[in-house]
Amino acid sequence: MRHDHAIANGFVNGNGQHTECRVKELGGGSPLEKCCQTMLQEIGEDPEREGLVQTPRRFDKALRELTVGYHQSVEQLVREAIFEEDCSEMVVVRGIEFYSMCEHHLLPFFGRAHVAYVPNGKIIGLSKIPRIVNMYARRLQVQERLTQQITNALQELLEPVGVACMVEGNHMCMMMRGVQSQSSSMVTNAVTGCFLHDAKSRDEFMRMIRS
Repeated sequence: MRHDHAIANGFVNGNGQHTECRVKELGGGSPLEKCCQTMLQEIGEDPEREGLVQTPRRFDKALRELTVGYHQSVEQLVREAIFEEDCSEMVVVRGIEFYSMCEHHLLPFFGRAHVAYVPNGKIIGLSKIPRIVNMYARRLQVQERLTQQITNALQELLEPVGVACMVEGNHMCMMMRGVQSQSSSMVTNAVTGCFLHDAKSRDEFMRMIRS
């Protein structure tokens, strides 16, 4: 049965049973809540049944939380957490957990980011690197762009000798739909400066994140 026909003549409830119910005009609420109500109707559900009555409100709140990165900036996150320091050894923060949303299907992808930089007279507060990762992750993303944005942000902030970022991600759009590959993961990397031109720096980065 076509969804529009199902909607015109009733809904399929949570138990898979077809129930007669006329489609009502969308009520109040935010544009995101109304959008959610429409989606529920389009798949053949009844937005007014008990288990779904509050779903549009929850959807609105969840989506805004998952995309809060649009309302943040690197400058806000870092503030005064950049310090002058005579340090030239590689700094690595590994295993930064992140959750993001694939912009193609609006399904989650998640994983870990490993970030390194070689200082050039400036260092950044340790907690700021995970905050930068999560700021960019909390937007509609593709993993390739996420990796590059993290790298670019640190390069611009610190002007270091080099920056390296590796992101390992599991994508629900590939695990739940389409090819349905449950065990596949995606690895992306972006590098600047010494990591781009010096194999020893790249090798040291890989050893440090794998040790």
